[in-house]
Amino acid sequence: MAALLSTTEALVPPFRSLVSGLLPPASCVISDVEHILYASKDMGLPCVPFWTSSAFAFMACQQCQRLVDMGIVPLKGAEQLRNGHLDDTVLDWVPGMPKDIRLRDFPSLIRTTDPDDAMLKMLLRSMACHRTTPSAVIFHTFDEIDREAMAAMSTILPPIYAVGPLPLLLDQVAGNGSDSAVDTLESNLSRENHACLEWLNGKRPNSVLYVSFGSVATLKSDQLVEFAWGLANSKKDFLWVIRNDQVINGDDDPAAAAVLPPEFLEETKARSHVTSWCPQEAVLRHEATGAFLTHCGWNSVLESIGAGVPMLCWPFGADQYTNARYVCSEWRVGIEIGGDVKRDEGTTWRRPAGRLLEAASGEVIDGGDKGEEMKRMAMQWKEKATAAALTGGPSWVNLEKVVDEVLVVHPSKISDTEL
Repeated sequence: MAALLSTTEALVPPFRSLVSGLLPPASCVISDVEHILYASKDMGLPCVPFWTSSAFAFMACQQCQRLVDMGIVPLKGAEQLRNGHLDDTVLDWVPGMPKDIRLRDFPSLIRTTDPDDAMLKMLLRSMACHRTTPSAVIFHTFDEIDREAMAAMSTILPPIYAVGPLPLLLDQVAGNGSDSAVDTLESNLSRENHACLEWLNGKRPNSVLYVSFGSVATLKSDQLVEFAWGLANSKKDFLWVIRNDQVINGDDDPAAAAVLPPEFLEETKARSHVTSWCPQEAVLRHEATGAFLTHCGWNSVLESIGAGVPMLCWPFGADQYTNARYVCSEWRVGIEIGGDVKRDEGTTWRRPAGRLLEAASGEVIDGGDKGEEMKRMAMQWKEKATAAALTGGPSWVNLEKVVDEVLVVHPSKISDTEL
């Protein structure tokens, strides 16, 4: 990933050439790429970072330089990943975040023992860029859900705008009342297949566990099998998305096929649908969907909140640990099922895999006390997200402000030397 991200520097010359030749000239650049933001500033253009995650994740990332200065990061040894250090280290000084936030709740880039870690260094550079280059900053969030972090950041950043959830805003822009206005943009990365929606149509309301770990996260083959048996033992109907490139073997070979045990397929064939892709927004909004087993990528979290669906959280990395903390502890719409997915010899599951079964069957789908509370809170957050994106709502107003106050025509300062 570090190698991939570092190649963005090569985008700068063609970017300069493209922007310099635009007629009419560009008045502003919105980007989530550090090198493009610096290049835009050098060219005399207002530059606006678009932070595609939450404001609280941004605030956590902004503290990483202080964690380095305090000697907390990098970690002193690999044992600090396992001995409770991440849980015991409370960072009660972070502005706009809960006073009991822990090191384990921070983005995973801090979980390194290498002072020269490429990803950590990249994060520190990115945060410096966001502090020094922008004319404004746009966040894919909404005010109600990120209020404390947004308020804290308003003291250290130029004008900030919460514009989200984007799928709900797009519904308003499209004005067609459809389940997913994104479909009209033809923006999907995978070939569309709506067979899963037809399968959901035959299921009872709130009876299906939807399982998807996003477009980037990978599983090892043994993890895939353990998840499979966890779903089988839950005795619940489930819709499981397994990307064609999602499973790797022990040698990290991405060509390894996702092979599910034949006995699992036989046991669950009457109550499962496994596919390589589905229209996630439509699935989450379907009345049959009762819970979402997710890696807690920010887009998935916002889509689940927008649909009022409780979450079972299994974060993989990046900001997902921070997102999971807020989903489970601050908004109370989820249960974290833990990290490693393993089972003991025989048929007895041990936590955290056993917790998946408990959460799926006893709490959320079957309506235990905690599950009912999660559903109630999920519906409350759905209403708040919907209200934010309505015409005249806070996110809609912020979007108009971005256009009126940021994307205004500025005299071009680009000279022939920029070509």
